[in-house]
Amino acid sequence: MLDVVMLLGGLALLVVGGQLLIRGASALAIRLHVAPVVIGLTVVAFGTSTPELVVNLAAALRGDNSIGFGNVVGSNIANVGLLLGVTALVTPLVIHRSIITREIPMMLLASLAAAILGLNSFTDGTSDAYGRGDGMMLLLLFCVFLYYTINDALRSNRDSVPAPAAENIPAAMGSLKIALCIAGGLALLVGGGEGTYRGAVGVATSLGVPEVVIGLTIVAVGTSLPELATSLIAAIRGQSDMAVGNIVGSNIFNVLFIWGLTTTIAPTAVPAGGGTDLLVMTAFAAVLLPMTISQKRISRFEGGVLVACYAGYITWLALR
Repeated sequence: MLDVVMLLGGLALLVVGGQLLIRGASALAIRLHVAPVVIGLTVVAFGTSTPELVVNLAAALRGDNSIGFGNVVGSNIANVGLLLGVTALVTPLVIHRSIITREIPMMLLASLAAAILGLNSFTDGTSDAYGRGDGMMLLLLFCVFLYYTINDALRSNRDSVPAPAAENIPAAMGSLKIALCIAGGLALLVGGGEGTYRGAVGVATSLGVPEVVIGLTIVAVGTSLPELATSLIAAIRGQSDMAVGNIVGSNIFNVLFIWGLTTTIAPTAVPAGGGTDLLVMTAFAAVLLPMTISQKRISRFEGGVLVACYAGYITWLALR
């Protein structure tokens, strides 16, 4: 019963936290005269990636980076296959031009870099592992991503920012209220994600679901719940730029910053079967390019395809 209460309470916190974060982030975009997609790629993406960061740093300090590996790779696969797919099923997503020409290719580059650096058996014949040098290279790529994103924000002007709907964003939201909305929303998202994750693990365990299945699915999806809540709410409120920017930005943060920082602190070997998971993560990143280039949107049908592919991957994991 306690697990069920934690599960339902966590879901409620996710909804409220997502509402607050989107209101604060949208108002911040207007205040800074930048497009909402920029805020989605930075403030929102980094904030909703906080659970992954906490889990990975804790694992690194314990010397158990296999959990961190599964968390980052599994979360990135879930972000595209499940989160983006479900969001597109709810409402078709119009894709901002900069996401198609820069952010999605950057996400693909980050996934390729992580796969190449980790799969040493293919490159130099040694065992698959990440060293401190590999982590530093990922962090360097993250700095490049930040530079271009911030530079784009500085060049933005008020004319490039879509006028928000009156019911979505208060006309005169002060700086303090914006800060409280963003900070409060992030806190509720982290707390809600933790409660939902713990409740789901408890319920699954009591039902006899094997631990390996829990680790490969609930841990990865659980740390991605803030992204799901935030993107769904943003899409429903007509902020599809922020919804897509949040997911793409979170994937870039996960691989380049969180995994780069984790392996810089504690080098780790790629777990058994992890090489295939790295390739699956890269494939999910690659499939977004033809989807978005063709019509500059992700339709409900394409969202269904993403969800179906993710379901197939989870089935394959369970069988593996």
